[in-house]
Amino acid sequence: MTNIAICGANGKMGKNINACIEARDDCQTVGGVDIYTKQYADFPIVETPAQLPVKPDVIIDFSNPALLDSLLDYCLSTGTPLVIGSTGYDDEQTAKIKAAAQQIPVFFTFNMSLGINLLVELAKKAASVLGDQFDIEIVEKHHNQKIDAPSGTAIMLANAINETLDNSKHYVYDRHSRRQKREKSEIGMHAIRGGTIVGEHDVIFAGNDEVITLSHSAASKTVFAAGAVNAAVFLKDKPAGLYDMSQLV
Repeated sequence: MTNIAICGANGKMGKNINACIEARDDCQTVGGVDIYTKQYADFPIVETPAQLPVKPDVIIDFSNPALLDSLLDYCLSTGTPLVIGSTGYDDEQTAKIKAAAQQIPVFFTFNMSLGINLLVELAKKAASVLGDQFDIEIVEKHHNQKIDAPSGTAIMLANAINETLDNSKHYVYDRHSRRQKREKSEIGMHAIRGGTIVGEHDVIFAGNDEVITLSHSAASKTVFAAGAVNAAVFLKDKPAGLYDMSQLV
């Protein structure tokens, strides 16, 4: 049995994660962390990780990048494995996550969906075959409440493609101010925000007289919640290190 605490427990993702946990018999929610401590299930919800009444086997975080320091402090001091599903981290915060992984198990990915991580592998394969013969553009669509842009998943896709191409590409986020032709070394990144779109990502390979588009669409947040719970069960009892969905795909 894997005892899990949910950071961001009162958010939409937190409640989805708890619902996924309740549907399984190999894990249980033993605590939640949220600035809003309203309890909706049979586990306590506290304001900070340090206030958790019991030490969980794993923490799943879908809260806010601003809470990273207190979360890492707790996990490092207690040796608690951490699954990070939040996005919007800057370079300094990402460096802190990687440094923490030298002491505790950390599962860190920009997207918990198995389908998205398969899309990453397909995009890498396409990039290795098509090389510089095709222009590459990434379009992501999310709901109107999402703060960061482009999405962490779009960045993950771009980074995977770029690594496949020996990091020869640079990213262009806005063509509005660029009065020039597209360069071969670009990967275009485009963010759309509207309505209640859960998450859609298109990777477009545009060549001479043909276009290849790889797409993924999420119909609900459940796909991300299920992936996070799978990651938590996987991470229990693992040695210190940085893990991601490539170990689960």
